[in-house]
Amino acid sequence: MTQVTQTFNLVDSSARRRAASALLVKRVVDVLLAGTALVIAAPVLLLIALRVKVGSRGPALFRQSRIGRDGCSFEIIKFRTMVPDAEAILATDTNLRRRYEENNFKLATESDPRITPFGRTLRAASLDELPQLWNVLRGDMSLVGVRPVPPAHFESFGSIAQRDYMLMQPGITGMWQVNGRFHAEDTMPRANTEYVEHWSLLLDIRILLKTLPAVVRRRGAV
Repeated sequence: MTQVTQTFNLVDSSARRRAASALLVKRVVDVLLAGTALVIAAPVLLLIALRVKVGSRGPALFRQSRIGRDGCSFEIIKFRTMVPDAEAILATDTNLRRRYEENNFKLATESDPRITPFGRTLRAASLDELPQLWNVLRGDMSLVGVRPVPPAHFESFGSIAQRDYMLMQPGITGMWQVNGRFHAEDTMPRANTEYVEHWSLLLDIRILLKTLPAVVRRRGAV
């Protein structure tokens, strides 16, 4: 082994150790902040759950498969904002399904007939995302990360976008979200890649600080 090769190996090993340490700090911060937020927000979470139950039949929580780090799937948890048979409606209504797929597996809140009146309020304030704090505690997600997507949406990504997506945990908020929910859906893979390539603890802090103003301005509910 040449001296140059040894030097490069040492540098690479040092970089990996620094990255591992930073990711450990990220995880510790996730657990501390998510745990604290769940305790503080517990009364609000209970009131929202009761309001969802009163507003329409069905469970208060909505669970759906998402792709996580390393391609592993997990169940994301949200407050239910749609009618209970929303998935069945999407599967049987060919026009609605076509619009959903053409819009990169998403429908605008104002034009989705499956969303309940209270669900629109929750989405406008991003309150439907609060149960994802439990996903963070479980280790499925991070406070900041790539935008979590269902398997069908993930399959529509190119190979490079899929690779970058799987390198980091999905986040409750992220680079794409703080830049505005109403930005084109097809910019999401690019935003994910940019986040992964430039990731640092400082970047996470910056995104967290931008999240609340973005939600208040309704630019990007997380």
